[in-house]
Amino acid sequence: MSSIQSIQAEQTNQTNCSGVFLLNKPVGITSNRALQICKRLLSAKKAGHTGTLDPGAQGLLPICLGEATKFSSALLDADKTYIASFKLGYVSDTGDFEGEIKPVTHGEMTPPNHQQITAVLSTFLGQSEQVPPMFSALKRHGKPLYQYAREGVTVERKSREITIHELSLNTILDFVITITVCCSSGTYIRTLAEDIGRALGYGGAYLTALTRTKVGHFDLSQAISLEQLESTPLTDRFRFLYPVDSLLEHFPIYICDAGETMYLLHGRTIIKKNILPVPAVHSKLRLYNSENVFLGLGEWVDTETIAPKRMIVPTGKL
Repeated sequence: MSSIQSIQAEQTNQTNCSGVFLLNKPVGITSNRALQICKRLLSAKKAGHTGTLDPGAQGLLPICLGEATKFSSALLDADKTYIASFKLGYVSDTGDFEGEIKPVTHGEMTPPNHQQITAVLSTFLGQSEQVPPMFSALKRHGKPLYQYAREGVTVERKSREITIHELSLNTILDFVITITVCCSSGTYIRTLAEDIGRALGYGGAYLTALTRTKVGHFDLSQAISLEQLESTPLTDRFRFLYPVDSLLEHFPIYICDAGETMYLLHGRTIIKKNILPVPAVHSKLRLYNSENVFLGLGEWVDTETIAPKRMIVPTGKL
């Protein structure tokens, strides 16, 4: 369920546009650069993306505009799906094709077969610990790790729990393997590729290509290129935006009456008794008024009390 008002109708002031733009980011630019271009082309005051793609990676980059920035964390923590290609028997200091590449095996190598690869891939399924690479945007004492790496400094990194939900083999071309991986947020595909290369007995591997195809329920097939956005007249660009509440489709819905709407919009709680099934404390829910206008995100602070968690300025009838 989404607000019945179309995104285009919400754009009463173009600099205050709100919604989610799904960008098909090209190879060769940073996520922040892509964000700034989209922000300019959509004349948005506020914008933020929901998870960095490296300059050498391409694919789905959801960009939150206006009121949608309040809910960007819903996608920051969402599962991601990638198509990754990597070359066995070599490693890169950055983990991908942009770094210094050197061989790690000597003598003749034989490419792995389908059975060998699928057997190894199955061992990576489920939960595991992963140490983030030095060439990453994680910060230590306020400084990104990749800056330390460029200075030749290696710092200790704590391992983090990740989950590989799905991992399948797409193609084998000599020593280049292409896989599809669905994983939890925070998984480094470069590190996964290196680990798979070692597990196959080739000493490691480095990424040759990476495409993100899904973020949560959003799919690359829904995304728009920068060229397509720029070639569209300004007044028509807003049709590419998804509603703010599309970020929160995994949360249940609660319809507020007029009194409850005013209470919540003024930061006050509302009481709802005898709700079945009994709601889980701290669980979230999408809030709408009786006209199906999206109000924001609420939270059950106990089994009878809904508190406003994050509200927006409604554009429809109250």
